Formats: sequence, structure tokens, C-alpha cells
Amino acid sequence: MVAMPQQPGSVGIFGGTFDPLHLGHVAAADRARQSLGLTSVLIVVANDPWQKSPGRMVSPAVERLAMAKLGVEGHEGLEVCDFEVERGGPSYTIDTVEQLGEGGVVLPWLVVGADLAGTLDTWERADELRRLVRVAVVSRPGSPLRLPRGWRSVALESDELDISSTSIRRDVAQGVSVSGRVPEAIIRHIDEHGLYA
Repeated sequence: MVAMPQQPGSVGIFGGTFDPLHLGHVAAADRARQSLGLTSVLIVVANDPWQKSPGRMVSPAVERLAMAKLGVEGHEGLEVCDFEVERGGPSYTIDTVEQLGEGGVVLPWLVVGADLAGTLDTWERADELRRLVRVAVVSRPGSPLRLPRGWRSVALESDELDISSTSIRRDVAQGVSVSGRVPEAIIRHIDEHGLYA
């Protein structure tokens, strides 16, 4: 379980499936931490990403959590949060924000990629979430950097790393190297556990 940050209010929440976490995720989280002056960015691994799981097979949460932990090793201010995996069932950001609030974290930054910013109003209990967070929209190749209407939000330019978990899973299945796109520790984990083969 993640420890509650020392300075409530200076926390970022970067949630996702992370199947697997890749260097684009790490760059976005680190850019948010530096640009917003955050004490920490929590990499929140979804247990059941309800907007994705009906459409494709998702690796077991325990594997995705293990890879995320390997991927942030050595990155100052980035830590993995297991709240959603521990809670079980479908993962809703609002539940995680409320759980952090119980620990004293107030008005955290919700870090999202530009490809997801336009979907925030479809998230579970979006009206409540809108009141409880600020949103940092991080640029992503191929997606316009637009701020969601009605949300307290800022735009952040990130490293233009055109990496997707989808392409990584495909390349691993086809025997194509993913070095330079995925932390080496995660590549070893994928090989050792036969993921995506």
C-alpha cells in the first residue's frame, strides 16, 4: 500500500491499465511532477479498467502492478499506488480520490493524457470528481491538446514519445524488441512470466 504523502494537496494521480507501463507513461508522470511542483505522482494501477476490459483481454492486475513497481524504480517522486487493486472490482477514479481524501489529500491533480481529456464527463460520478480534483492534461502524439470544459485544468507539454501499450503487446507477441520503449526491468518481467506471447 502507498504511504500517504507528507504534504497533502501537492499530489498527482496518474491512473491507468498500464498493460504494460512504458517510458511514455514515466515521462508524462515525471513532467507533471516537475511542472506542477508536486511532492509525488501516484501511479494508480486499475484493478478492472471498466472502460477497456469489455473490449479486450487485460493482463491480471497483480502482473500489471508488479510491472508498474519495476518501472518507477529510481524515479524520484513517482510511486505506485495499489488502492484499486486492493479494493477489487471495477476501478473508478472517484473512489481513489475519496480514499486519498480520507488520508488528508485535498484537491489532488488528476494527470490524464490528451487522448482521455475529452472523456472525463463519462467517468463514474464525474460531477463529484470535477469538484474534488484539478486536471493536468499531458500532450500525446496524435491527440490535440485541449482542456476539458468545466474542469479546473492546465495543459502540459510532455516529451513527444509515440509509445502505446497496444503496440508493445503486439510487438512482444511477434517477437519484436521493445527495448527503448519499456524499462528493462519490465522487459525481463515480461520474458520471465511469458506475458503477451
